[in-house]
Amino acid sequence: MSQTVNVPHGMPRERDAGPFVPPSQLTRLREARPVSPMVFPDGHEGWLVTGYDAVRQVMADTRFSSRGDIGMLHEPFEIPGMPAFAEPAPPPPGMFIAMDPPDHTRLRRKLTGAFTVKRMKQLEEHIVDIAERQLDQLARLTPPVDLVAEFALPVPSLVICEMLGIDYADRETFQVNTNRFLDTSLPFDEKIAAYGALAGYLAELVTAKRAEPGEDILSDLARDEDLSVEELTGMAFLLLLAGHETTANMLALGTFALLAHPEQMAELRANPDLVPDAVEELLRYLAIADTFYRYATEDIEVAGETITEGSTVIVSLLAANHDPQRFDNPDTLDIHRKARGHMSFGHGVHQCLGQQLARIEMRAGFAGLLRRLPDLELAIPADEVKLRTHMRIYGVHALPVTWSGGEG
Repeated sequence: MSQTVNVPHGMPRERDAGPFVPPSQLTRLREARPVSPMVFPDGHEGWLVTGYDAVRQVMADTRFSSRGDIGMLHEPFEIPGMPAFAEPAPPPPGMFIAMDPPDHTRLRRKLTGAFTVKRMKQLEEHIVDIAERQLDQLARLTPPVDLVAEFALPVPSLVICEMLGIDYADRETFQVNTNRFLDTSLPFDEKIAAYGALAGYLAELVTAKRAEPGEDILSDLARDEDLSVEELTGMAFLLLLAGHETTANMLALGTFALLAHPEQMAELRANPDLVPDAVEELLRYLAIADTFYRYATEDIEVAGETITEGSTVIVSLLAANHDPQRFDNPDTLDIHRKARGHMSFGHGVHQCLGQQLARIEMRAGFAGLLRRLPDLELAIPADEVKLRTHMRIYGVHALPVTWSGGEG
């Protein structure tokens, strides 16, 4: 802890150490001061938490609130056209990710039955079938092809559309709007417009399901008279956004990471039993949903630092997952690593509800891709792959790949 580093102004995002590991400034901060002051773009003096133990403590302590209506909203990134100060406002109805217990508990509990380990295991064979059908289509194409557009995005989109009872033909509408909503480089009004368009679409959908429910998660929720249409819309937004954006980016960036480590990829192809551990390691290594907000509701000590009441706290799951105090040689991809305990699904009451679904999709996706396209390789130099550094969910915009054979 003898090192000194400059207090960061805004969240470090430049992937100057490579596409898969934390920005070097984040690494230096974690080594020197795992709970560090940070000056936000609007001038607010808050905190950036990067150490594994400290991140885990913050995520578990409900005194660090997830609510956006208890103080000014302080963005850690510059967003064009966003007001310097956003007044406190209640989260949209149904957005339980931005709530604390008991409101969070009430809404999340409505969904726990749909995402139990048992329920996910029952879906596993069907998810494998979806991945294999998409691989059938991929194998018929003439390379080079964009793996994002032809495989990584369709598989989780097909799965979540089926689970939620959404017409897959509407995918362009929701994929474009979720991308715009997550893009911190777009003007603020464009992001709000994208959210409005998606919320309008989902409000119509849940209203129709309340009138004529089917056999899907949104219909099950719509049958619950305790939930308003506005709450149903907010819950549908969270499920749809998280249900395809996160896994799609993991499949694409994970494939890129394996292609960048051909010896690991060859070993994984030769021994498919390693896939479950490889998925956990890729989750740890990449941590695509990196940045989370919390608000201190009282003075709280973390790692020897006193975070004062009213402070905005940003936690970096990526930095935590690369903490050498928790994982040996953390910047090395190792498919043999037992990476359980990684923070990529969060921790505490907000831990990712759909984590078992994501694991099943990734296991099916990576195993199928390795088996069906044994000579898969990048179609462009690795340094030309365009990274989603300005998006709230990290990944690649496109992954051009090629191959010569395979099972077909």
